[in-house]
Amino acid sequence: MSKLDLDPGVVAACRQAATRIAEQVAEQIAGRTTLSVERSVTRLLGVDGANALEVPLPNVLVDHVHERGGLGRGIAYWLGNAMIQTTSSPQQLAEAVSAGELDLLALQEAEEPAIHERVTSECAARLREIAQRFDERRAMRERLGDGAAPLRYVLTATGDVYEDVVHARAVAEGGGDIVAVIRSTAQSLLDYVPYGPTTEGYGGTFATQANFRIMREAMDEWSEQHGRYVRLSSFCSGLCMSEIAAMGAWEGFDNMVNDALYGILYRDINIVRGLIDQRISRMINGYFGVVINTGEDNYLRTADAIEAAPSVTASQFINHQLALDSGVPDSQIGLGDAFEIDVPVKNGLLYEWAQAQLTRELFPDCPVKYMPPTRHMDGNLFRTHAADTLFNLVTIATGQGIQTIGVPTEGIFTPHIHDRVLGLQNVGYVFNAAHDLGEEIEFKRGGIIQTRAQQVLAGAHELLERIAQTGLFGAIEDATFGDVSRKQDEGRGIEGIVSTEPGYFNPFVELMREASYA
Repeated sequence: MSKLDLDPGVVAACRQAATRIAEQVAEQIAGRTTLSVERSVTRLLGVDGANALEVPLPNVLVDHVHERGGLGRGIAYWLGNAMIQTTSSPQQLAEAVSAGELDLLALQEAEEPAIHERVTSECAARLREIAQRFDERRAMRERLGDGAAPLRYVLTATGDVYEDVVHARAVAEGGGDIVAVIRSTAQSLLDYVPYGPTTEGYGGTFATQANFRIMREAMDEWSEQHGRYVRLSSFCSGLCMSEIAAMGAWEGFDNMVNDALYGILYRDINIVRGLIDQRISRMINGYFGVVINTGEDNYLRTADAIEAAPSVTASQFINHQLALDSGVPDSQIGLGDAFEIDVPVKNGLLYEWAQAQLTRELFPDCPVKYMPPTRHMDGNLFRTHAADTLFNLVTIATGQGIQTIGVPTEGIFTPHIHDRVLGLQNVGYVFNAAHDLGEEIEFKRGGIIQTRAQQVLAGAHELLERIAQTGLFGAIEDATFGDVSRKQDEGRGIEGIVSTEPGYFNPFVELMREASYA
């Protein structure tokens, strides 16, 4: 039964509108692929490495075909044909192309069914190989024990992957359940993924497959030593969304921040490019059981938390449906929410409670990722710690799935290890003291919390109906989300969109559509 006394008819209407919006998005991005999607095909096929100029081999392969006008048929078509004609592996083909020894489009072409059969067989083998790794990871998680919700999600951001390992171990020692390594500033704007381990990054560490492997091995070692499984997360967004999803799959990551709108709104990535890349990246994450986190919390950093609440809820409905359409089940859809009402607002705690409870009731099977207050933190670490305590209280009382811990020094500098431990200790105090608070509470009928939640839901419904008329692209242009406007024919990465030809083929999409491994 709804504690908020929500109207089930309004909730159903919101879901129906979100379904129509998602269908429109699918129609608008159909018939196109992107450079990143095609590079993710090569990465899932096991292609890795870089040439002498440090250009990643997936880029070398895809650019090679794109420059010759063949990418409309898909990189898989040309690799499948080359595997037939040369008996080489995808990695060997990439190295030969990089060395200037092979032109994929100059090879004699086999019959299309034979090409499809050969490359599909190779793709299926790679999916089985990755799935085997996830089977081993699932067994490890069951043997060591997973954390209980709300899972405590802690960020590290040193710029040096080896220093991140030190921070991650400290986070685990302090009780963290999920370690997330923030990417270096503006990596989302790179249309390639750097190769190898990195030790220099500003505001974070570069997301590379080597760095993923280093972090995974370190946390697995800690987990075995201490008998408690610690999850890993990264940021599957920007111009290389689907590639990062592929890298995370190979290295066994458990969670991925996976949302196109963040890059569209705050990094000016082209709308169409972002949504195509998001669709494929979510298919990969959904297939292997990786929990995705969406980015609604970011809207409240550029828009007023009270006024923008309906847009957050509307976006959650849309993001939820887009994720379902990519094959991600509710149990893996970590929708975004945040505790961002300014502290001086009278009854702000009640409004925050209403929003958090609303999200939980609307998406009961989703592990909602709840974000701490950051926008209004002014450097007074005592004030921040007090606000984080209220945030922790709402988190446990409303049963959020994943909680990004608040840190006292968040408004001053990138927090040190001991600052993060203080944040974790605060969480521990509150979660223990108020463990069953949510089960004990009922809200006053027609009171502040119920009224606020119902108003937000009504506003979200009105907004969703309007978006269903104008389309998501039009809503983004109208600055519906985060008070930021973007146009569909502008933005970074637009040159990386490729129209597909009638013979276009992406075997991974076809295989992942058939059945989810997870």
